[in-house]
Amino acid sequence: MQAVEYIQLFGYVGALAIGVVLGLMGSGGSLMAVPIFTYMFHINPVTTTAYSLFVVGVVATFGVLQNIKKGLVDFRIALVFALPCFITVYVVRRFLMNQIPDEIAHFNDFVLTKHIVIMLLLVFLMALAAIAMLRKNANNSEPLVHKYAIVVFIVGGVLIGFLTALVGIGGGFLIIPILVIYINMPIQKAIATSLLIIALKSLIGFLGDINHIAMNWSFLLVFTGIAVLGIILGMQLATIINGKKLKKYFAYFLIVLSICIFSKEMLFI
Repeated sequence: MQAVEYIQLFGYVGALAIGVVLGLMGSGGSLMAVPIFTYMFHINPVTTTAYSLFVVGVVATFGVLQNIKKGLVDFRIALVFALPCFITVYVVRRFLMNQIPDEIAHFNDFVLTKHIVIMLLLVFLMALAAIAMLRKNANNSEPLVHKYAIVVFIVGGVLIGFLTALVGIGGGFLIIPILVIYINMPIQKAIATSLLIIALKSLIGFLGDINHIAMNWSFLLVFTGIAVLGIILGMQLATIINGKKLKKYFAYFLIVLSICIFSKEMLFI
């Protein structure tokens, strides 16, 4: 078996891991999907973000269906938070992504491309997610129930929608803290509600790409199917694995992965 085939085999194992991580933690799947598509299957970053939106959207939907049965999804909060996300994601993917030039700027012999910008933004978001996961919870402090939470939801929804559209992330690692901090939502309910927001806005964002990005549907459906098996497994494992320890290990993994991506994009170009 050739080296390329081994790498792609690991990519399909990564698809399973994407689902497992979403099932266990309600976030982090798209942070894995983008580099897997880019480096293991050699798909360009713009198409990669579209694929990531589809995979994460479909996989999160399966998680949502399970959480609805458990009564964990807050549909009212999800709608308030998700509406600005939906609008921002669709507008950016449908009308703005194609307007960003492939070569953004030149600095002597260095060319700042769309590819580099997308991957460096992904590195920044990975580092941000890792820091958030490694922070110790202040269990003795009172949560902040803010009277302007609706404003926070709208502003946060627009910001997360923009990041989703540009990089292809689900944004769960940003959504969950907002729900917990600003309206004192229990963490399990926040994760379940976040999955609903992620599922809807990811699939809506993907709709903005269908007409102008060529899709390899056979590959995409196989990859997504493996990831769906992963989230089913992850939700089962969530009942027996210590979530705090898992988040810490995943945070370290994100740090290592972000360093590798940064090195590849900036040190070896």
